Amino acid sequence: MTAAARSTSEMGRYQRRRRVLLALLIGAFCALLIFGGSPHDELTHERIEAHGIALILIGIGGRLWSILYIGGRKSAEVVTTGPYSVMRNPLYFFSTVAAVGIGTQTGSAIVAVASAVLCAAAFHIVTLREERHLATVLGAPYKDYVARVPRFFPNPRLYRDQAEVTFTPRIFNHTLRDGLMFLVSIPFFELIESGQESGVIPVLFWLY
Repeated sequence: MTAAARSTSEMGRYQRRRRVLLALLIGAFCALLIFGGSPHDELTHERIEAHGIALILIGIGGRLWSILYIGGRKSAEVVTTGPYSVMRNPLYFFSTVAAVGIGTQTGSAIVAVASAVLCAAAFHIVTLREERHLATVLGAPYKDYVARVPRFFPNPRLYRDQAEVTFTPRIFNHTLRDGLMFLVSIPFFELIESGQESGVIPVLFWLY
């Protein structure tokens, strides 16, 4: 087996473990938030939630925009147009934006910031592993791309596009289903809020 094939196989196993661990961490985080209450007045609380819904929609739209360009080609070629022209990991960036939106559904700015930090930190660890893999598989073109384009925070001045893109509907639809799961946080935290107001769910701490 070649070094590239071994790297691809190891990366596949790593990605599967990463998804399971991330799901467990998200579940634990949400479970903790069930017992946290918002001390803000209703208007402030609703404003925070409204801004969060906008961020969730931006995150979902950004992920779909990104997958149109990358499709299933991540380990096959260097994609340098569209969102990938301004940052190397737009899927992770927009997932973090959506995570902030989910955090705001608690009505807490602190939880929103914590969601961003935890999500960005987790993705940072993942991208370091992926970059080593892609450098092995794609070689010099990818290393040149790394030298020109920022890892996570977009640089709009670098934007460039192409006349048309092709994508795999199966991958696009899978990304859409994943993205819509972010919207589940809205009724989930509304249900928690109703339970706290009725006294069914105890408030053990405040989320400012």
